[in-house]
Amino acid sequence: MKQSIRDKLEHLTGRLEELDRELSSEDGARDMNAFRDLSRERSEIEPVVALYQSCRQAEADCATAREMLDDPEMRELGRMELESGEARIAELEDALQLALLPRDPNDERNLFLEIRAGTGGDEAALFAGDLLRMYTRFAERQRWKVEIVSANESDLGGYREVIARVVGNGAYSKLKFESGGHRVQRIPVTETQGRIHTSACTVAVMPEADELDAIEINPADLRIDTFRASGAGGQHINKTDSAVRITHVPTGLVVECQDDRSQHRNKAQAMAVLAARLNDAQLRVRQASEAATRKSLVGSGDR
Repeated sequence: MKQSIRDKLEHLTGRLEELDRELSSEDGARDMNAFRDLSRERSEIEPVVALYQSCRQAEADCATAREMLDDPEMRELGRMELESGEARIAELEDALQLALLPRDPNDERNLFLEIRAGTGGDEAALFAGDLLRMYTRFAERQRWKVEIVSANESDLGGYREVIARVVGNGAYSKLKFESGGHRVQRIPVTETQGRIHTSACTVAVMPEADELDAIEINPADLRIDTFRASGAGGQHINKTDSAVRITHVPTGLVVECQDDRSQHRNKAQAMAVLAARLNDAQLRVRQASEAATRKSLVGSGDR
Protein backbone atom coordinates (compact mmCIF):
# COMPACT_ATOMS: atom_id res chain seq x y z
CA MET A 1 0.00 0.00 0.00
CA LYS A 2 1.32 3.46 -0.89
CA GLN A 3 2.39 5.59 2.05
CA SER A 4 0.14 8.45 0.93
CA ILE A 5 -2.90 6.16 1.09
CA ARG A 6 -1.84 4.82 4.48
CA ASP A 7 -1.42 8.39 5.79
CA LYS A 8 -4.90 9.26 4.55
CA LEU A 9 -6.36 6.19 6.28
CA GLU A 10 -4.57 7.01 9.54
CA HIS A 11 -6.05 10.51 9.35
CA LEU A 12 -9.55 9.09 8.82
CA THR A 13 -9.06 6.75 11.78
CA GLY A 14 -8.22 9.70 14.01
CA ARG A 15 -11.13 11.69 12.60
CA LEU A 16 -13.55 8.85 13.40
CA GLU A 17 -12.39 8.81 17.02
CA GLU A 18 -12.83 12.59 17.15
CA LEU A 19 -16.36 12.34 15.73
CA ASP A 20 -17.29 9.69 18.28
CA ARG A 21 -16.18 12.01 21.08
CA GLU A 22 -18.13 14.96 19.66
CA LEU A 23 -21.30 12.94 19.10
CA SER A 24 -21.22 11.44 22.59
CA SER A 25 -20.61 14.77 24.34
CA GLU A 26 -23.43 16.74 25.95
CA ASP A 27 -22.89 19.68 23.60
CA GLY A 28 -23.12 17.45 20.54
CA ALA A 29 -26.91 17.04 20.69
CA ARG A 30 -27.75 20.70 21.31
CA ASP A 31 -27.32 21.85 17.71
CA MET A 32 -29.35 19.39 15.65
CA ASN A 33 -27.98 20.65 12.33
CA ALA A 34 -24.40 20.14 13.51
CA PHE A 35 -25.32 16.76 14.99
CA ARG A 36 -26.81 15.67 11.66
CA ASP A 37 -23.73 16.81 9.74
CA LEU A 38 -21.40 14.99 12.14
CA SER A 39 -23.50 11.83 11.95
CA ARG A 40 -23.43 11.93 8.16
CA GLU A 41 -19.66 12.41 8.13
CA ARG A 42 -19.26 9.49 10.54
CA SER A 43 -21.42 7.22 8.38
CA GLU A 44 -19.16 8.02 5.40
CA ILE A 45 -15.89 7.45 7.28
CA GLU A 46 -16.76 4.37 9.34
CA PRO A 47 -16.85 1.80 6.45
CA VAL A 48 -13.46 3.02 5.19
CA VAL A 49 -11.89 2.79 8.65
CA ALA A 50 -13.37 -0.69 9.13
CA LEU A 51 -11.71 -1.82 5.89
CA TYR A 52 -8.40 -0.31 7.01
CA GLN A 53 -8.58 -2.08 10.37
CA SER A 54 -9.25 -5.38 8.58
CA CYS A 55 -6.24 -4.71 6.35
CA ARG A 56 -4.01 -4.01 9.36
CA GLN A 57 -5.19 -7.22 11.00
CA ALA A 58 -4.38 -9.15 7.81
CA GLU A 59 -0.90 -7.58 7.77
CA ALA A 60 -0.37 -8.64 11.39
CA ASP A 61 -1.49 -12.18 10.52
CA CYS A 62 1.02 -12.29 7.66
CA ALA A 63 3.80 -11.16 10.00
CA THR A 64 2.91 -13.99 12.38
CA ALA A 65 2.87 -16.46 9.47
CA ARG A 66 6.37 -15.37 8.39
CA GLU A 67 7.66 -16.11 11.88
CA MET A 68 6.15 -19.60 11.60
CA LEU A 69 8.28 -20.27 8.49
CA ASP A 70 11.38 -20.53 10.71
CA ASP A 71 9.86 -23.47 12.60
CA PRO A 72 10.20 -26.75 10.62
CA GLU A 73 7.08 -28.18 12.25
CA MET A 74 4.97 -25.08 11.52
CA ARG A 75 6.48 -24.17 8.13
CA GLU A 76 3.70 -25.67 5.98
CA LEU A 77 0.96 -24.10 8.06
CA GLY A 78 2.80 -20.78 8.01
CA ARG A 79 3.11 -20.92 4.22
CA MET A 80 -0.62 -21.54 3.83
CA GLU A 81 -1.48 -18.74 6.26
CA LEU A 82 0.88 -16.37 4.45
CA GLU A 83 -0.65 -17.08 1.03
CA SER A 84 -4.16 -16.59 2.41
CA GLY A 85 -3.18 -13.38 4.21
CA GLU A 86 -1.46 -11.85 1.19
CA ALA A 87 -4.50 -12.57 -0.98
CA ARG A 88 -6.71 -10.99 1.67
CA ILE A 89 -4.49 -7.89 1.82
CA ALA A 90 -4.62 -7.45 -1.97
CA GLU A 91 -8.41 -7.72 -1.89
CA LEU A 92 -8.73 -5.19 0.94
CA GLU A 93 -6.32 -2.73 -0.70
CA ASP A 94 -8.43 -2.75 -3.88
CA ALA A 95 -11.56 -2.14 -1.79
CA LEU A 96 -9.84 0.71 0.07
CA GLN A 97 -8.80 2.43 -3.15
CA LEU A 98 -12.41 2.34 -4.34
CA ALA A 99 -13.68 3.57 -0.97
CA LEU A 100 -11.31 6.56 -1.07
CA LEU A 101 -12.51 7.77 -4.48
CA PRO A 102 -14.37 11.12 -4.38
CA ARG A 103 -18.10 10.61 -3.83
CA ASP A 104 -21.18 12.55 -4.79
CA PRO A 105 -21.89 14.76 -1.74
CA ASN A 106 -25.59 13.95 -2.11
CA ASP A 107 -25.15 10.16 -1.99
CA GLU A 108 -26.08 9.79 1.68
CA ARG A 109 -29.13 12.05 1.51
CA ASN A 110 -32.79 11.14 1.60
CA LEU A 111 -34.67 11.71 -1.64
CA PHE A 112 -37.94 12.64 -3.27
CA LEU A 113 -39.22 10.22 -5.90
CA GLU A 114 -41.62 11.61 -8.53
CA ILE A 115 -43.40 9.26 -10.92
CA ARG A 116 -45.66 10.64 -13.67
CA ALA A 117 -47.74 8.72 -16.17
CA GLY A 118 -46.91 9.56 -19.77
CA THR A 119 -48.15 8.09 -23.04
CA GLY A 120 -50.70 5.34 -22.57
CA GLY A 121 -53.65 6.75 -20.66
CA ASP A 122 -55.00 4.52 -17.90
CA GLU A 123 -52.41 1.83 -18.68
CA ALA A 124 -49.60 4.35 -18.13
CA ALA A 125 -51.16 5.25 -14.77
CA LEU A 126 -51.22 1.55 -13.83
CA PHE A 127 -47.57 1.29 -14.87
CA ALA A 128 -46.79 4.26 -12.61
CA GLY A 129 -48.40 2.34 -9.76
CA ASP A 130 -46.29 -0.72 -10.60
CA LEU A 131 -43.13 1.40 -10.54
CA LEU A 132 -44.07 2.87 -7.16
CA ARG A 133 -44.63 -0.61 -5.72
CA MET A 134 -41.31 -1.78 -7.17
CA TYR A 135 -39.39 1.08 -5.58
CA THR A 136 -41.29 0.64 -2.32
CA ARG A 137 -40.39 -3.07 -2.14
CA PHE A 138 -36.76 -2.25 -2.88
CA ALA A 139 -36.78 0.39 -0.14
CA GLU A 140 -38.26 -2.10 2.33
CA ARG A 141 -35.46 -4.55 1.59
CA GLN A 142 -32.96 -1.77 2.27
CA ARG A 143 -34.83 -0.97 5.50
CA TRP A 144 -35.68 2.50 4.27
CA LYS A 145 -38.87 4.40 5.04
CA VAL A 146 -41.23 5.50 2.26
CA GLU A 147 -43.77 8.29 2.79
CA ILE A 148 -46.33 9.30 0.16
CA VAL A 149 -46.22 13.09 -0.09
CA SER A 150 -48.75 13.62 -2.87
CA ALA A 151 -50.75 11.29 -5.10
CA ASN A 152 -53.17 11.81 -7.98
CA GLU A 153 -54.87 8.46 -8.46
CA SER A 154 -56.48 7.23 -11.66
CA ASP A 155 -59.89 5.58 -11.92
CA LEU A 156 -58.38 2.09 -12.25
CA GLY A 157 -56.11 2.29 -9.21
CA GLY A 158 -52.92 3.62 -10.78
CA TYR A 159 -51.34 7.04 -10.45
CA ARG A 160 -51.34 9.94 -12.86
CA GLU A 161 -48.71 11.47 -10.59
CA VAL A 162 -47.23 10.42 -7.26
CA ILE A 163 -44.49 11.92 -5.10
CA ALA A 164 -42.85 9.87 -2.35
CA ARG A 165 -40.16 10.68 0.20
CA VAL A 166 -37.59 7.95 0.76
CA VAL A 167 -35.64 8.09 4.03
CA GLY A 168 -32.59 5.89 4.57
CA ASN A 169 -28.80 5.70 4.54
CA GLY A 170 -27.42 5.95 1.02
CA ALA A 171 -30.89 6.15 -0.53
CA TYR A 172 -29.95 8.71 -3.18
CA SER A 173 -26.76 6.87 -4.15
CA LYS A 174 -28.72 3.73 -5.03
CA LEU A 175 -31.68 5.34 -6.82
CA LYS A 176 -30.27 8.46 -8.48
CA PHE A 177 -29.76 6.73 -11.84
CA GLU A 178 -33.45 5.74 -12.01
CA SER A 179 -34.32 9.22 -13.27
CA GLY A 180 -35.57 9.29 -16.84
CA GLY A 181 -38.16 7.61 -19.04
CA HIS A 182 -39.45 4.10 -18.33
CA ARG A 183 -41.42 2.07 -20.86
CA VAL A 184 -43.46 -1.13 -20.74
CA GLN A 185 -44.96 -3.28 -23.50
CA ARG A 186 -47.75 -5.58 -22.37
CA ILE A 187 -51.42 -6.43 -22.78
CA PRO A 188 -53.26 -3.94 -20.55
CA VAL A 189 -56.14 -4.93 -18.31
CA THR A 190 -58.16 -2.37 -20.28
CA GLU A 191 -57.53 -4.22 -23.57
CA THR A 192 -60.36 -6.52 -24.71
CA GLN A 193 -58.78 -7.82 -27.94
CA GLY A 194 -55.43 -9.01 -26.56
CA ARG A 195 -53.29 -6.42 -28.32
CA ILE A 196 -49.94 -5.33 -26.89
CA HIS A 197 -49.72 -1.66 -25.93
CA THR A 198 -46.70 0.49 -25.15
CA SER A 199 -46.96 2.81 -22.16
CA ALA A 200 -44.45 5.17 -20.62
CA CYS A 201 -43.74 6.96 -17.35
CA THR A 202 -41.18 9.49 -16.25
CA VAL A 203 -39.25 9.14 -13.00
CA ALA A 204 -37.40 11.94 -11.21
CA VAL A 205 -35.12 11.24 -8.23
CA MET A 206 -34.04 14.36 -6.33
CA PRO A 207 -31.90 14.59 -3.18
CA GLU A 208 -33.66 16.13 -0.22
CA ALA A 209 -32.26 19.51 0.78
CA ASP A 210 -30.97 19.75 4.34
CA GLU A 211 -32.82 22.91 5.13
CA LEU A 212 -34.94 25.35 3.17
CA ASP A 213 -32.66 28.28 4.00
CA ALA A 214 -29.82 26.64 2.03
CA ILE A 215 -31.86 26.91 -1.20
CA GLU A 216 -32.51 30.64 -0.69
CA ILE A 217 -36.23 30.65 -1.40
CA ASN A 218 -37.58 34.19 -1.27
CA PRO A 219 -41.08 34.18 0.29
CA ALA A 220 -42.03 36.98 -2.10
CA ASP A 221 -41.47 34.56 -5.00
CA LEU A 222 -44.08 32.11 -3.69
CA ARG A 223 -47.80 31.99 -4.33
CA ILE A 224 -49.50 29.71 -1.81
CA ASP A 225 -53.05 28.51 -2.43
CA THR A 226 -55.18 26.29 -0.21
CA PHE A 227 -58.05 24.13 -1.37
CA ARG A 228 -60.11 21.16 -0.28
CA ALA A 229 -58.46 17.78 -0.57
CA SER A 230 -59.81 15.14 -2.91
CA GLY A 231 -59.88 11.37 -2.43
CA ALA A 232 -60.43 9.22 0.64
CA GLY A 233 -60.85 10.90 3.99
CA GLY A 234 -64.52 11.09 4.92
CA GLN A 235 -66.19 14.26 6.13
CA HIS A 236 -62.85 16.00 6.67
CA ILE A 237 -62.51 16.51 2.90
CA ASN A 238 -65.60 18.67 2.59
CA LYS A 239 -64.96 20.80 5.69
CA THR A 240 -61.34 22.01 5.64
CA ASP A 241 -59.02 23.56 3.07
CA SER A 242 -56.10 21.37 4.09
CA ALA A 243 -54.54 20.84 0.66
CA VAL A 244 -51.73 23.23 -0.30
CA ARG A 245 -50.45 24.35 -3.70
CA ILE A 246 -47.20 26.33 -3.82
CA THR A 247 -46.09 28.07 -7.01
CA HIS A 248 -42.54 29.35 -7.38
CA VAL A 249 -43.23 32.32 -9.65
CA PRO A 250 -39.71 32.88 -11.12
CA THR A 251 -39.37 29.28 -12.33
CA GLY A 252 -43.03 28.31 -12.69
CA LEU A 253 -42.55 25.21 -10.54
CA VAL A 254 -45.78 24.04 -8.89
CA VAL A 255 -46.01 21.64 -5.95
CA GLU A 256 -49.21 20.27 -4.44
CA CYS A 257 -49.60 18.31 -1.22
CA GLN A 258 -52.89 17.03 0.19
CA ASP A 259 -52.16 13.67 1.79
CA ASP A 260 -52.14 14.95 5.38
CA ARG A 261 -55.17 16.34 7.21
CA SER A 262 -53.08 19.19 8.60
CA GLN A 263 -52.61 22.20 6.36
CA HIS A 264 -49.37 23.09 8.17
CA ARG A 265 -47.85 19.64 7.57
CA ASN A 266 -48.96 19.70 3.93
CA LYS A 267 -47.31 23.10 3.52
CA ALA A 268 -44.09 21.85 5.13
CA GLN A 269 -44.02 18.81 2.82
CA ALA A 270 -44.72 20.95 -0.24
CA MET A 271 -41.91 23.34 0.72
CA ALA A 272 -39.52 20.41 1.12
CA VAL A 273 -40.42 19.09 -2.35
CA LEU A 274 -40.06 22.57 -3.85
CA ALA A 275 -36.64 22.97 -2.23
CA ALA A 276 -35.56 19.61 -3.66
CA ARG A 277 -36.78 20.58 -7.15
CA LEU A 278 -34.97 23.92 -7.04
CA ASN A 279 -31.83 22.24 -5.75
CA ASP A 280 -32.04 19.65 -8.54
CA ALA A 281 -32.55 22.40 -11.14
CA GLN A 282 -29.49 24.29 -9.86
CA LEU A 283 -27.45 21.07 -9.97
CA ARG A 284 -28.48 20.41 -13.58
CA VAL A 285 -27.55 23.96 -14.58
CA ARG A 286 -24.09 23.55 -13.00
CA GLN A 287 -23.58 20.19 -14.70
CA ALA A 288 -24.62 21.61 -18.07
CA SER A 289 -22.26 24.56 -17.61
CA GLU A 290 -19.36 22.28 -16.67
CA ALA A 291 -20.07 20.03 -19.65
CA ALA A 292 -20.17 23.01 -22.02
CA THR A 293 -16.91 24.40 -20.59
CA ARG A 294 -15.20 21.03 -20.91
CA LYS A 295 -16.41 20.62 -24.50
CA SER A 296 -15.10 24.06 -25.44
CA LEU A 297 -11.71 23.25 -23.88
CA VAL A 298 -11.35 19.79 -25.39
CA GLY A 299 -12.83 20.49 -28.81
CA SER A 300 -14.46 18.04 -31.18
CA GLY A 301 -11.36 16.11 -32.28
CA ASP A 302 -12.12 16.64 -35.98
CA ARG A 303 -9.32 17.33 -38.43
